[in-house]
Amino acid sequence: MSVLAIAEHRDGHFRKVTYEALSEGRRIADGMGTDLAALVMGSGVETAAGELGKYGADRIIVADHPRLAEYLTDAYTTVAAGVIGEVDPQVVIMGASTQGKDLAARLAARLNAGLAMDCVAVRVDDGNIVATRPLYGGKVLAEVALSGKPQIVATRPNAISIAESAKAAAIEKTAVDPGENRLQFVEKTLEIEKVELTEADIIVSGGRGMGGSDYSLIEALAAALGGAVGASRSAVDEGWRPHSDQVGQTGKVVSPNLYIACGISGAIQHLAGMSSSKVIVAVNKDAEAPIFSKADYGVVGDLFEIVPLITEEVKKAKG
Repeated sequence: MSVLAIAEHRDGHFRKVTYEALSEGRRIADGMGTDLAALVMGSGVETAAGELGKYGADRIIVADHPRLAEYLTDAYTTVAAGVIGEVDPQVVIMGASTQGKDLAARLAARLNAGLAMDCVAVRVDDGNIVATRPLYGGKVLAEVALSGKPQIVATRPNAISIAESAKAAAIEKTAVDPGENRLQFVEKTLEIEKVELTEADIIVSGGRGMGGSDYSLIEALAAALGGAVGASRSAVDEGWRPHSDQVGQTGKVVSPNLYIACGISGAIQHLAGMSSSKVIVAVNKDAEAPIFSKADYGVVGDLFEIVPLITEEVKKAKG
């Protein structure tokens, strides 16, 4: 019996969800009195893989193959399923990023395994996993008990605390056979130096109250805070921001330490995407806006006057 954490990386750099999954995997392994293994899939990733020992991995399994250079569902599922068959873990854990959700679902189907998706907490009960996950837009927290083997858990980004627990992790290279793949990698386009929305500790979002595509006020505050820029569905539907910036039930679900909603009324679908934020600040000229019912701090006023003042104060505080 063991716990297996599946790492996720981009261009040789591990994503924050990997450290979260490893940290939670370490806590689960300690609760079960077993070891934690980390699986790294990719091409030329052996050198970077050693870093995962800092976060509690007892051993690191490296699946290195040219056809794993870019994420393709069928290839990664085949390789991961093969490693799971060899390791025979009780629990498989990964981050519920876009890639993680895709891979977790495929593995659950391939292995006929129980899956708890988008979890915000995990505990061990009599050797089995009990996961907490939001339902109905965060209005309900459900406890999901898994049974069988393996039990697959995907944790919501930014919901799990990262803890370093250095281990002298041994690196093991495993034989890799990606199998026959029907999917083919065509192209990848990245926005350079843009903070990933689901991993951002601070998000500043603008809604219909922005009145147009000029988000310079929002961008300035986000830059001052070292955060990311988000948007409501209405702003995206108007074409003011790309869909990749959309926060909500039909966009991205985020859990930052600080979420600042500017000119966002607080429709149910938007609240579903950000209600698990640690601290919520709302700026809206409508004192009856639903967003204030979820906000820890609210400012009733014109965002075009309030937001620059906040930005100025942030810059002063940072010296």
